[in-house]
Amino acid sequence: MPAKLYSAALQGIYAKIVEVECDLAPGLFSFNIVGLPDTAVKESKDRISAALKNSGAASPTQRNKRITVNLAPADLKKEGPSYDLPIALSYLLASEQTKFDPKGKLFVGELALDGNIRRVNGILSVVMEARDRGLKSVFVPAENAGEAAMIKNIEIIGADNLNQLLKHFEGKELIKPTKEHMRKIRKEIPDYDMTNIKGQEQAKRAIEIAAAGNHNILMYGPPGSGKTLLANALNSILPELTDEESIEATRIWSVAGLLSEDEPFLSRRPFRAPHHTSSGIALIGGGTWPKPGEISLAHRGVLFLDEFPEFNRDVLENLRQPLEEGKVKIARIQESLTFPARFLLVAAMNPCPCGYLNDTRKECVCAPHQVTRYKRKLSGPLLDRIDLHIEVPRVEYEKLTSDAPTESSEIMRERIKIAREIQLKRFADEKFLTNKEMTARHIKKYCALDAAGEQTIKGAVISMGLSARGYHRLLKISRTIADLAGEKNITHQHIAEALAYRTKEEV
Repeated sequence: MPAKLYSAALQGIYAKIVEVECDLAPGLFSFNIVGLPDTAVKESKDRISAALKNSGAASPTQRNKRITVNLAPADLKKEGPSYDLPIALSYLLASEQTKFDPKGKLFVGELALDGNIRRVNGILSVVMEARDRGLKSVFVPAENAGEAAMIKNIEIIGADNLNQLLKHFEGKELIKPTKEHMRKIRKEIPDYDMTNIKGQEQAKRAIEIAAAGNHNILMYGPPGSGKTLLANALNSILPELTDEESIEATRIWSVAGLLSEDEPFLSRRPFRAPHHTSSGIALIGGGTWPKPGEISLAHRGVLFLDEFPEFNRDVLENLRQPLEEGKVKIARIQESLTFPARFLLVAAMNPCPCGYLNDTRKECVCAPHQVTRYKRKLSGPLLDRIDLHIEVPRVEYEKLTSDAPTESSEIMRERIKIAREIQLKRFADEKFLTNKEMTARHIKKYCALDAAGEQTIKGAVISMGLSARGYHRLLKISRTIADLAGEKNITHQHIAEALAYRTKEEV
């Protein structure tokens, strides 16, 4: 009788259950794996044979049998070495070298030639799928056990090697289930703190609003004015990840293979700063076997694009859909995958190629057509998706050398934390967390204006020629400013401040 047990295949950041079947038949030795395996899966038969031999079991090459392994469903692509362990165990069951009930159990893991079980990617997605499908236990590499234990209501068994697992099944040396992992926030002194940034009060205020409502922000100014420093300091004022956000972000990093045994989950909001030479696939995601790109790795965190116009225009245009929908769809001929991408975009740019247009100290050497060409690298629709536009001018000497105390990141973070908590309560019955994610329906519900506010925003729409998207974003920013002030209703003062960040959409 064929032996059957369960494993899982990754599709984007999600997993699907895979049945691993093994059948032995008389005849000349052969070892065939079917079910759309990639090269890594096909090569598993050599790893498995060596691992079984070095673990004291009879390897497939020592038995004159025709071995057929089927990975079902057969029309689902199978990628990577995570099928080594389930294939090896299914062979041991089929050849009656071990006995255990595979019902309710799922197995993933790569085998080394000596029988050790190596870590694999995407464990968090695998465990979540196993739990949702009603399975009771997931057997994973010991290095992945901490990550897997983030998921509640399912038993996690972490094994170091094949021998240890076989002894567990035989009841000789039981492996204790990994306890549910409690996410601990590591208190670290940030590398960048707002108290070390002199001047730039208006830019700091814009950064605070962006952090409170998760709004996208564009900073422009001459070289050395502090744009990059402000962007790096932004992470120091963001509130801690909630448990839900941590699982969302960790799941993506797990699929990308960026987690380590020492840090099996994200305890801090991700901060990604790709170089301006990055390709579209690197930024958005994709590839032969689609993987998450930088925008997905920045999910629930910050994506910092320095030298914004220096990015390829086609690459930047790819950001339009993710900025609007909070996800990116990667279409292929045979399948279409969706990756989450709810990030806070921080973009920084110079006003012209040389960087000194309208500067008070240095003269711009760019010809008018060069300035025009430089600005045209950023399309109107893309700029319209960036909520806050703020100028970061040169810092004067007096402010740069001043000993006057400035507000620290910790104080700003407390205000932002309170504003985020207000949003969490407001959107408790919704499927999102921050003001940025509101749709037109939610804006109508949560952003009611008084008569003075209506007149203020009406005048702004007419005089500034705001699009419908610009109008809605103006209301979202006003809602965030009101939250920071601890006020329930949006007033014309909140709208007036929000307008200050929309007056220079054409940089």
